[in-house]
Amino acid sequence: MVANDVYSFLEKYKLNAESVDFEKVLDFFFNQMEKGLDGKDSSLEMIPTYATDTENAKPGQSVIVLDAGGTNFRTCLVTFDEELKPIISDFKKVGMPGVKAEVSAKEFFSVLADNVERLIDKSDNIGFCFSYAATITPEHDGIPIVFSKEVKAPEVIGKPIGKALLAELASRGYDVSKKKISIVNDTVATLLATKAGYNGYNSGCIGFILGTGTNTAYCEMNENIAKIDYEEEGAQIINVESGGLKLKLGEMDEGFLQTTKNPNSYFFEKMISGAYLGAFSHYVIGKAIEEEIFSDAFATRFNAIPTLTTTEMSNYLEMPHNT
Repeated sequence: MVANDVYSFLEKYKLNAESVDFEKVLDFFFNQMEKGLDGKDSSLEMIPTYATDTENAKPGQSVIVLDAGGTNFRTCLVTFDEELKPIISDFKKVGMPGVKAEVSAKEFFSVLADNVERLIDKSDNIGFCFSYAATITPEHDGIPIVFSKEVKAPEVIGKPIGKALLAELASRGYDVSKKKISIVNDTVATLLATKAGYNGYNSGCIGFILGTGTNTAYCEMNENIAKIDYEEEGAQIINVESGGLKLKLGEMDEGFLQTTKNPNSYFFEKMISGAYLGAFSHYVIGKAIEEEIFSDAFATRFNAIPTLTTTEMSNYLEMPHNT
């Protein structure tokens, strides 16, 4: 393998940094944001959340907290002390339903209810951090639009998450008549946590996630959100769903997209986030082998291993000589 061959390979498939025009990308990003707010055709959902960054907790208040992430489903009780510092108790983590195998809506909400049952009598307020694209209703329920991060639960699409979870708990004999579930995206929750941690800080806050997936949230004036009929003055948090940004892709990115569960969605997320970087790197190395960038000995050994994960790639970059 010769360095010039590698550089030529990266340049050919637009995988080098020089192939990215950042000003052009930013202009396109802002254009898609504006179209999304106007309800026009856009690769960015720009989801209104009907949530503001001005609400505060009360001393002594307890909240049941749920977190559906890209890999795990977490539950706990959060209680605010006299200084409004959150105290976490009764924490539990299980695998996110739909990651290892496809699940039905019944199975999905059953797993959620299994992990909420132990907490259900500790508070009437339930905060649900749901890390997937969902339409948020004025009542703060969430209706999934699409599952990213390779979660397979197609029957859940279009169902109100909060209402369905309460229905599952009610079917098990629990009185949920006073229970209130508020759905927020993980990126929105990040923005709110930042605001709470820097209360009194005059600058604006954004929420940014770069982990299993990627997303962005920020505050927008209500008068600029043309796609909803909402007469309240002030601002609300917008869930951008920036992982869906559809940039012009190179041949290598296009090829890799076809190997994913939903090749026509979450283009930007599949270019930069943890759920895909390992598999994308594996795909690129495979193409480099086809073009004889690597030796036959390397090709033989590489073709015998399973698809690389982002964790393995990270470990190698940190400790390349650690066997």
